Amino acid sequence: MVAAGLMGAGFAAAQPAPEQPLLAEQVFKNVQALKGISVDDFMETMGIMTAALQFDCSDCHANAGTDKVDWAADTPRKRTARRMVTMVATINKDNFGARQMVTCWTCHRNRDRPLVTPLMETIYGMPSLDPDDVLVQTPGLPSPQSILDKYMEASGGATRLAGLTSFVGKGTSVGFGGFGGGGDVEIVAKAPDKRATIILFKQQTGRGDQIRTYDGRAGWVRTPLNVLGEYQLSGGDLDGARFDAQLSFPGQIQRILTNLKTGPPTSIADLPGPDSQTSLQKDAESGKNHSVNVVQGTGPRGLLVTLYFDRQTGLLLRELRYGNSPIGRVPTQIDYADYRAVNGITLPFQITYAWLDGRDSILLREIQTNVPVDEAKFGRPAPLKPR
Repeated sequence: MVAAGLMGAGFAAAQPAPEQPLLAEQVFKNVQALKGISVDDFMETMGIMTAALQFDCSDCHANAGTDKVDWAADTPRKRTARRMVTMVATINKDNFGARQMVTCWTCHRNRDRPLVTPLMETIYGMPSLDPDDVLVQTPGLPSPQSILDKYMEASGGATRLAGLTSFVGKGTSVGFGGFGGGGDVEIVAKAPDKRATIILFKQQTGRGDQIRTYDGRAGWVRTPLNVLGEYQLSGGDLDGARFDAQLSFPGQIQRILTNLKTGPPTSIADLPGPDSQTSLQKDAESGKNHSVNVVQGTGPRGLLVTLYFDRQTGLLLRELRYGNSPIGRVPTQIDYADYRAVNGITLPFQITYAWLDGRDSILLREIQTNVPVDEAKFGRPAPLKPR
């Protein structure tokens, strides 16, 4: 995890039972500006900071990345970060009725020092057409309902989708930059809302396992090289885990999204795959784009979700959802490719899961539908065992 306790992390002696979601100040020492938020929202806030400033842990925490790091110790940049958190909150409160209109990204844009002067290259170059997070209904386009109907039909039709009760996919995964080499992947899902993604890497790589689980009520994450290593979800990540589990079964899409609207049509490019010989990698290298219909809606507990559907096939190519943090929305992007028919259901065999602190590129070699699944896989990850 790139972002690890920028506001003063250090383990507190006692922790409540895992059934009770933990607040940041219950887990970390010397938390001052970010009290009262859940652990996962705290970690995501660190991710927003590192993404906005192009930092990593060591930029604010001396000796981060070594066994000599003291997360709780103050440094000049940590003190500055606290002032910035307060400044952003004050700007939004005094000028925008506490709506989150200004964030770290607003000014920094992947720089430690914001630009203050216009660049001629920017003024006279091609404008950047970055979409807004919250879309406005665009007139004259297909209705959200018709786009979702086409997706359901492309996925197998309402009757077949209603009969999909579980699936198990197995394959391999490679982290961003090839870190840790290839891991063994198992994706397990059970209707209506249980899902686990289990990625096990070889022990000698030192990478650690990447596990995300949701059992219909609670969620857990075990992530490698993280200051916590494992934690229970309770904030925006929990809402995202619930939505991902529900979306695993396409027949539910019209029930789990509300406040639907159609955004302006656009195109999206394929992401490179983990294997340079895959068709996805070749498409990305050749600049292949897909024309897409865009639908935005509201998921669990107000989760903002934008979905991108291939205009020709109707299949879902991208999910972009936003969690909340005190200093900005937290994006998670999931790309789907290599759709194949499995017992009459069209499912993606390539999944690229990207969050602020990493990216998993998953290639499945097989998917089995309506098979028995082990309920234990959806709960807290089992203790690590030597492999």
